Amino acid sequence: MARPSGLLEIGHIRKAHGLRGEVSVELGTDRLERIEPGARWYARGGWLTVAAARPNHDRWLVTLDELDDRTAAQRYTNTTIYAEPLDDPDTLWVHELIGARVVGADGSDHGRCVSVVANPASDLIELDGGALVPVVFVTDHSGGVVTIDPPPGLLDAD
Repeated sequence: MARPSGLLEIGHIRKAHGLRGEVSVELGTDRLERIEPGARWYARGGWLTVAAARPNHDRWLVTLDELDDRTAAQRYTNTTIYAEPLDDPDTLWVHELIGARVVGADGSDHGRCVSVVANPASDLIELDGGALVPVVFVTDHSGGVVTIDPPPGLLDAD
């Protein structure tokens, strides 16, 4: 199934848990408002509403208003879940970086961001020319333009 327009992938329902419709969820985000009561998810062509969630090892056990028994929950096994973007202007969002033009603080053009690579020290912006720039060097992002201020030599060719 194609990604619904305007929605972001936030995780996966992995399996049913128990008899009352609870599901085991692997979140792909650290934003816990995604599992607060009232949060809405889109999965399998319809909306689901979080009623409750609790941690369980490296996943979350989630009760959804629309699933009231194990059979209903099993229909969502290994299902990708989507949600609307969060409105947080102080946060750097991957979906805003991909495809954005990348410019230096001096106005120099460095190409476009083609992906964001997860890295333990700092995520990396991958430019269309292959260069990698740690996101800690992003100084501004707005209107489809990402401004970076990397240290001298970071973007020099070998």
